[in-house]
Amino acid sequence: MLTEIRIDGLGVISTATAQFHEGLTVLTGETGAGKTMVVTSLHLLSGARADAGRVRLGADRAVVEGRFTVDEVNTTAQKQVQEVLESAAAERDDDGSIIAIRTVGSDGRSRAHLGGRGVPASVLADFTAPLLTVHGQNDQLRLQRPDQQLSALDQFAADSVGSLLRKYQVQRRSWLDARTELLERTARSRELALEADRLKHSLSEIDAIAPEPGEDERIVDEVRRLSDLDSLREAAAVAHDALAGPADSPEDGSGALELLGAARARIESAHDPALTALGPRLGEAIAVVVDLTTELSGYLSDLPSDPGTLDSLLTRQAELKSLTRKYAPDIDGVIAWADEARTRLGSLDVSEEALAALAAEVDIAADRVREAARKLTAARTKSAGKLASAVSAELGGLAMGKAKLEVVVRPVPASPQDSAPLTVDGQELHAGSTGVDEVEFRLSAHSGAQSLPLSKSASGGELSRVMLALEVVLASSDHGATMVFDEVDAGVGGRAAVEIGRRLARLARTHQVIVVTHLPQVAAFADTHLVVDKSDDGKGKVNSGVRALTKDERVIELARMLAGLDDTETGRAHAEELLETARAERALA
Repeated sequence: MLTEIRIDGLGVISTATAQFHEGLTVLTGETGAGKTMVVTSLHLLSGARADAGRVRLGADRAVVEGRFTVDEVNTTAQKQVQEVLESAAAERDDDGSIIAIRTVGSDGRSRAHLGGRGVPASVLADFTAPLLTVHGQNDQLRLQRPDQQLSALDQFAADSVGSLLRKYQVQRRSWLDARTELLERTARSRELALEADRLKHSLSEIDAIAPEPGEDERIVDEVRRLSDLDSLREAAAVAHDALAGPADSPEDGSGALELLGAARARIESAHDPALTALGPRLGEAIAVVVDLTTELSGYLSDLPSDPGTLDSLLTRQAELKSLTRKYAPDIDGVIAWADEARTRLGSLDVSEEALAALAAEVDIAADRVREAARKLTAARTKSAGKLASAVSAELGGLAMGKAKLEVVVRPVPASPQDSAPLTVDGQELHAGSTGVDEVEFRLSAHSGAQSLPLSKSASGGELSRVMLALEVVLASSDHGATMVFDEVDAGVGGRAAVEIGRRLARLARTHQVIVVTHLPQVAAFADTHLVVDKSDDGKGKVNSGVRALTKDERVIELARMLAGLDDTETGRAHAEELLETARAERALA
């Protein structure tokens, strides 16, 4: 719900603030006072394109600030709004409301803010979409578009159509994916076959060499070691002989182990406690030397004695390098490439059997889409009659008693350029994202009149009343949103104006409704009456403001709207009578 709006520097409005409440709010005022600027400001908050020509003459910029709350009953709107706030990192105000701001510079540059964060204008559009619907003076023209008519029917029949539409969309996506894959495989069968051959050859080469993870690094270390084999063997042997003594030439001297044993024997034979205390430490040294001698012996025995070992490793290294030159910088990368190649190869089956299996899968998917489309069409066709009857009944109360609305559901033929036609009951149809149907609203304006599309049969006033009747009928499926009507009563008067006021009041039971009107019959039904005043500062500069009317002021304003009778007792009496009639009508509605 919109609770407050502030406008600065927009059109004839220098600064204006208005507060809005639940129920029906009307805005009235003299022609040119700036009523439409209030609607323009709401369009800007809805993300509409900014127009520098709307900036007040002499001002650097126009600023519109709106404060919104979300009805707890409308859980769908709550979810959508929360998602937008989280994606924009926007924050609610202390009272839980959300502030949206749109700024338009005189140079045409526009900025938007939501919850204290700078955002693109499109984010404002996403934010206000579930909260605010603005029907400007020309917005009823959208009702002539087939997509809007289809959307209205689906909204009316949401309980029966919604799940069928979602199922159709899921089935259609699966069908299109399978169909695209089949077309791609068929068109690229030669190219894919060549790719499959290349992958098979590469995998055969890799599998023949059978590299192991990290093998290239291990071979580098081993080759380096074997290249120094003689010097390594000599160093280990000399070290071993120094510790254990030369086994083949004992006459050349004793090793460290023998000398340490002799030293320990001499110390242990002494009778000095201080000297014998060193015996255990010499024992530890002997144990260390024994361990070193054992490890050196093992090292020497592990050194390859076959001179061909190095040649074998060099040959293996060359094989691995042949792979790393082609497929990856190292063997681990080669193994990863092979894994990906096997996966890719598994999806490149272009044999006749594979294509036939995929074609069968496409046929099955098409059958599912076809059945889902039939059910969706049937549900829409059934609901179309109900929608037509409900809107026609509303038109009967809007001085169009003989008018009848017809809602036609028909298939959309596939064009010659259609990339994915769907055959349904022998017809090739366009399978769009919303089904195979198009919807057309046809109006018979009076008894005996030919039923024609809205664009050809409805005048401006009639189109406004059709839109209002449709909104009233659809109101039960969308609680809590704010609906703004800019002169929806254009082209009507008399009893029809009273009926429009009554229906707007009925709509305001489930919605916040804001109406810009010139008709006193409509204004009399309001819960809150705002007036847009304009004043001249005496220097030729006009400024407009918005204020709420008291009960007495409201009588004067309605009298003014009754052909300028605000300064006469007759006019005021007529206005009071109109207010009383409206109160009685609302009680009966």
